[in-house]
Amino acid sequence: EVNLLGACSIVAVLNIAGNLDIPFVFGGDGATLLIPPSLFALAREALLATSQLARGEFGMELRVGAVPMSDVRVNDYDVKLAKLKVSENYYQAIFTGDGVTYATELIKHPNRTNLYLYQNPTNNAKADLSNLECRWQDIPSKYGETISLIVKATSNQGDLANLTYRKIIEKIDTIYGNEEVLNPVDENYLNLGFSYQNLSAETRLCSQSSKLSHRVLYFFTIWFENLLGWLLIRLKVKFPDGNWGDYKRRAIAATDYRKFDDMLRMVIAGNGAQRKRLTDYLEKNYQQGKLVYGLHISDRALMTCLVFERHGRQVHFVDGADGGYAVAAKDMKDRLKGNGT
Repeated sequence: EVNLLGACSIVAVLNIAGNLDIPFVFGGDGATLLIPPSLFALAREALLATSQLARGEFGMELRVGAVPMSDVRVNDYDVKLAKLKVSENYYQAIFTGDGVTYATELIKHPNRTNLYLYQNPTNNAKADLSNLECRWQDIPSKYGETISLIVKATSNQGDLANLTYRKIIEKIDTIYGNEEVLNPVDENYLNLGFSYQNLSAETRLCSQSSKLSHRVLYFFTIWFENLLGWLLIRLKVKFPDGNWGDYKRRAIAATDYRKFDDMLRMVIAGNGAQRKRLTDYLEKNYQQGKLVYGLHISDRALMTCLVFERHGRQVHFVDGADGGYAVAAKDMKDRLKGNGT
């Protein structure tokens, strides 16, 4: 549910944005979005409604905070934005400048919550979570392990930090291979789910209401949609708007298993020997003060999807199971304490 709620916060804003392009990065247990002032009031209410839904359905707290760019820049931070074409159907936002990191610290700071943290919606707004899907089974690692990795360069000098990231990516490619090999989402292991466990979270969030009749109707609707999808994929059916035989491949091409928001985030499929080589390299550079990192090990990945067009615009959020990025972030925080940062 944690990953699903992080995706909810993104889709709730995108659905009110219409054709306006909103940059975002999914962080596993949350998300970062850059929202223009013209959309802020609506976005705040949508996010607070999502937070209430998370509390009511899963008993989980989803914090909602916002920091004006002026407050970021006045303290010599910035948010620089790049747009990366990952596939024909997915463009990824890249955040640099340490402004996102600083804004996150402000929101979490106990003495600043009255300035940047929002608690309750001002009206009875409901979150529009249409286009959100959580219908795939957990994806087992093809090599035995799925790691969730977060790495942040410690240098304040942009050139040195960029060099550190470039070397890390080169090392990962050397150890694990190209993106087709290390991507934790593999076509042979990607299967639609049909059990209540697979489909219950989406049902609870997206059905018309909490009435049993509405939830039963929604569950069986997406169950039959999955059955139809399974048949279309298996039979490689072609329609004028798309080829179902290529659907898995196109979905994999639109995964966010690698991204950057002031730090490198990756979910990688590999084995224990490869992980040891990577952690030896990271630990050496950590001891030298060049970077700090966090890592979590699982045997499978999770995938939550935003599908705006079945054969077009979509993004598939990937994280490791059993904690993923959230546990990796705690691991990194422990290392930050260890080096006195």
